[in-house]
Amino acid sequence: MFLIRGLNNLNYFNEKFQDQKLVTTIGNFDGLHKGHKEIIKNMKTAAKSLEAKTLVVFTEPHAKEFFSSDKDIKDQPTRISPWRDKYMRLKASGIDFAFYLKFNKALQTMTPESFIEDVLETFNISQLMIGDDFRFGNQREGDFEMLVKWGEKKHINILKHETFEISNRRVSSSWVREALSKGDFDLAKKLLGRPYTFSGKVVKGNQLGRTIGFPTANIWLPKNNLPIRGVFSVKIQIDGSIMKGIANMGVRPTVGGTHPVLEVHVFDLERDLYGKRMDVEFVSKIRDEKKFDNLEELKSQISLDVEEAKKILEK
Repeated sequence: MFLIRGLNNLNYFNEKFQDQKLVTTIGNFDGLHKGHKEIIKNMKTAAKSLEAKTLVVFTEPHAKEFFSSDKDIKDQPTRISPWRDKYMRLKASGIDFAFYLKFNKALQTMTPESFIEDVLETFNISQLMIGDDFRFGNQREGDFEMLVKWGEKKHINILKHETFEISNRRVSSSWVREALSKGDFDLAKKLLGRPYTFSGKVVKGNQLGRTIGFPTANIWLPKNNLPIRGVFSVKIQIDGSIMKGIANMGVRPTVGGTHPVLEVHVFDLERDLYGKRMDVEFVSKIRDEKKFDNLEELKSQISLDVEEAKKILEK
């Protein structure tokens, strides 16, 4: 998959692929759930019939995150996965081109007409597939009907995504976040088409876990707010090996923490993991995060959590 990073790289893209016909869609694609996968499947079918390639245009950060950037991370809107995971999943899905469009003040204030002229018309689009609720441009003034009129002038086919439903409800990133926030990982798996995982590098923390007998690997979190909080049984993949463990996602109130941290205790593992990339699959929620009066109480609770996690993971 060829990644285009921002408007400033469009000229290079066009020099390299100026005659390439494209079947295009626009969206945030947080989590790349089953609804997104259905869109991609339809795009690939259309691209084959048109002898075209597929292009996904996605914005980072999400508009809601941009408008909440002055808030503390824990108070910002949640997202299912960081943009690296989004990129990797789009690549694995067989998309040909991805256009990473940075959501900033310039994009926020861009008129719908300018978005069409400066972004969409830059590409050799044969077919554009979007949801009928898609809005774009300053004050979200651009809509599906505006794109249809533009498409008629430019001989570009503008199509609506068909709604993809499970149990008579539209599959959406919002529904996935809702399921995750409730600790319903079975439902999240059903919506995503895979278990919910988070991937990140292990970084140094305050090494408090070592002092109470439960060393943890701290996973670096980009400036994103995950939709999960609490203590979880998890499966971990490192260097191709699958292990079991327990994870805490939260601010660690017992030690005066204020920012979200993902800590993972891997059962029966002593080796140094710093710098390793770890994939954490969340299996089941054990409890909510809480503040303890002292470290001894925390240690006792973690012992109980570990036993509970082992029982769950043995099933």
